[in-house]
Amino acid sequence: MTTNLLVTFYSTYGHIHRMARAVVEGAESVSDTTVRLRRIPELEAARKALSAQDAYARAQQAQAETLEVTHDDLRWADGIAWGTPTRYGNMSAQMKQFIDTTGSLWLKGELEDKAAGIFTSTASIHGGQETTILTALVPLIHLGMVFVGTPYGQNPQLLVTDGIGGSP
Repeated sequence: MTTNLLVTFYSTYGHIHRMARAVVEGAESVSDTTVRLRRIPELEAARKALSAQDAYARAQQAQAETLEVTHDDLRWADGIAWGTPTRYGNMSAQMKQFIDTTGSLWLKGELEDKAAGIFTSTASIHGGQETTILTALVPLIHLGMVFVGTPYGQNPQLLVTDGIGGSP
C-alpha cells in the first residue's frame, strides 16, 4: 500500500524551502511513499514590502516552479508535513491564511486522522521553534489531524549544544 505525503511550506528567504526539499528527500527514501511538494502562496502585502530585498527576490524566484498547495492536495495526502518560518512564536501569516481557507474540509471531516508534522526555522537558537510548533498545532488539531513529533532517540542531532537549532 502506498502512503501519500504532502510537504507544504511557506518560505520568505528560502530556508524553509531548503528544509522542505530535505523532508521530501527523506520521505522519498521510504519505500511505497509518494511525495508532493507544494508551496503556500505569498501575501500581496508581504510581496510589496519585501520585493526590494535581493535575498527575498532570489528566494521567491527559486520557489516559483513549485506548485501552490490546493485543498485537493490536502485531500490526497495521508499525512502532511507543514513548514513555516517562525513569526514571533507563531506560524507565518501566509500559512495561517491558507489554513483559514480549510473550513469546508473541516466541516466534512476531510483531514481527520491524517498525520501532521511541523518543521520550522528561526533566526536564533532561542527564536521560538517550539512555540511555533505548539501554536501551529491548534488549528491542525481543530481540523482533526494527529500530530507526529520527532523522537530524540532516532535523532541524536537534536541533543547537540551547538547553535544549529532543532526541536522535536
